[in-house]
Amino acid sequence: MQIIDLMELEAQGYEKRQVNVFFQNDLFKARVIVLESGGRIPDCQMDSHVMFYVVEGEVRLSCNGKTSVLKEKQVFITEPALLSMESESGARLMGVQIRVRD
Repeated sequence: MQIIDLMELEAQGYEKRQVNVFFQNDLFKARVIVLESGGRIPDCQMDSHVMFYVVEGEVRLSCNGKTSVLKEKQVFITEPALLSMESESGARLMGVQIRVRD
């Protein structure tokens, strides 16, 4: 059993996002995402199902061109899609990629 405090995990920026992975197996990968004030993750075509849970702050999330605000304690789940996000005031999230079955 492993308990992880998402507020205690250190995170690198988008360019070094692989460092932020705290769990990975054949089915899914989980990482902490930290966006500084004005931070942004550019368009990314995801080939897996994705879940984002906002631990702190809020983000503007774009999914296939449709934009929504994701607030603290809210979760977003999608099938493979074109995604991007940004935060005006900063945010901490957990992102989970779930492998699409063949």
